[in-house]
Amino acid sequence: MTQITDRFDQVRAQITAAAVHAKRSPSTIKLLAVSKTRHADELRQAWSAGQRDFGENYLQEALDKIEALDDLDICWHFIGPIQSNKTRPITENFSWVHSVDRLKVAQRLNDQRPKGMPPLNICLQVNISDESSKSGVLPSELSALARDVASLENIRLRGLMAIPASNDDPQRQREPFAQLNTLLQNLQQQLPSAPLDTLSMGMSADMEAAILEGATMVRIGTALFGPRDYSE
Repeated sequence: MTQITDRFDQVRAQITAAAVHAKRSPSTIKLLAVSKTRHADELRQAWSAGQRDFGENYLQEALDKIEALDDLDICWHFIGPIQSNKTRPITENFSWVHSVDRLKVAQRLNDQRPKGMPPLNICLQVNISDESSKSGVLPSELSALARDVASLENIRLRGLMAIPASNDDPQRQREPFAQLNTLLQNLQQQLPSAPLDTLSMGMSADMEAAILEGATMVRIGTALFGPRDYSE
């Protein structure tokens, strides 16, 4: 418990320092704990350390943890690739989805959102570095997709998400984040009635660069929980 608490305190201190460097309030940046491959008891410890937002990549693993932790007031974010035939359990169990990159998936999430639940918060995933190995809508196709998604009744289009190509140069890290910020600003002008207030960008290795370029949500895993063990 002490180790997890210490790691969360360290990451929060890093967020605060980066926000001060960027002349921003730390309160404008949400910490999303990426908890894939982590056991439910680790998430419970993180919750005890004050964490409330958790991001999951793998649906069945996430559903098991959601059931195990249903006594806690957790805000669940789905951040992994979305298969069309898995949209129903996603829209039934999550408050946020960060990885929508095509209209078909958005429509299914919209149509399958249970009545009585608030609209599902959506970020469109942008392939900001144009990598063939990564999902995401191309920047040139973003405006059309955003217009269509913003019209869906049971969805709230909140912003953009990206996973840029890896780069060890802190200055070069900032370039794709700046591009994503510009894309969001353009959408805000094109869709003034949409609540476009979210830039989901930045992970353990490039968090500061993302915050300097306007991130409102950073997705942190390793720095919070330590190295992952994929052997299980």
